[in-house]
Parts: sequence; structure tokens; C-alpha cells
Amino acid sequence: MSNREVADFLAEQRVIVLASNGPRGWPHVMPLWYVVREGEIWSWTYAKSQKARNLERDDRATVTVEAGTRYHELRGVMIEARVVLHREIETVAGVGAEIFERYGSGALGEGFLEAVRAQAAKRVALQLVPRRLATWDHRKLQGVY
Repeated sequence: MSNREVADFLAEQRVIVLASNGPRGWPHVMPLWYVVREGEIWSWTYAKSQKARNLERDDRATVTVEAGTRYHELRGVMIEARVVLHREIETVAGVGAEIFERYGSGALGEGFLEAVRAQAAKRVALQLVPRRLATWDHRKLQGVY
């Protein structure tokens, strides 16, 4: 996929699957809602979650985003990234508010923002700084595999 196709694809999809390095050496793979900020994926999670603890110990993660159900429809993006954990309440709340807005999970307004800030106190924001990208789009194969 071209850079534009990747940006459009990430804007259209809804869930990333983040793999971090678990404490026993096994990949820890979890789905997350996300937003894209200036070409980078951002998400949030509880500060005490396993993925947050994994990323505190080792900031490397791989994220995939996929679409399609039949082989000739499959397309996706895999991103190897370093993850920056943000703990500042306003940064975390900002990411949370964007996520709620994107996914339609809240009515915007002062009460909504206070509720997001309350959640932000228990969460961290995840900034995925891409290092390597791989993409695929089987629709472009035109039936030739």
C-alpha cells in the first residue's frame, strides 16, 4: 500500500491488535481502539494492565490492522513500533476523549470531559512510534496468487 492508502486504511478501520512482550517470554496480544495523530497510532489502557506493564519493561510492540474475509479481499498493515507511555492526565484525557469521540461512546460536553479525566487518572496513553511497516492488499493481485 502507498502512504496515502495506509493512512486511509487506518482511518477507516476500528481495532488494532497490539502484541507486547509478556513476562514469561510469550507474546501478549490484545485488541485496542485507537486514533491516528500526525501519522502515529495512539491508544490508552489501564496503567495496571498487563500490556502497560509489558511496555514499561520493554517498549517494543507490533501492531496489526486487518480487513477482509476472503483471501482475495485481505489487506492490512503491520507496524513494528516503540511505544511511549504518557502518564500526564491532560495527555491521557485528550487521547481518551478522541477515542470516545471516534467510537461514539460519549456525548461531548463538560460533563463528558470530566468523566474522561476521571478515567485518565487510572490510565496511560500509548504513542506508537513506527520503526518498520509492512502492508498487504490482496485485492491488487487480481486473482493471481
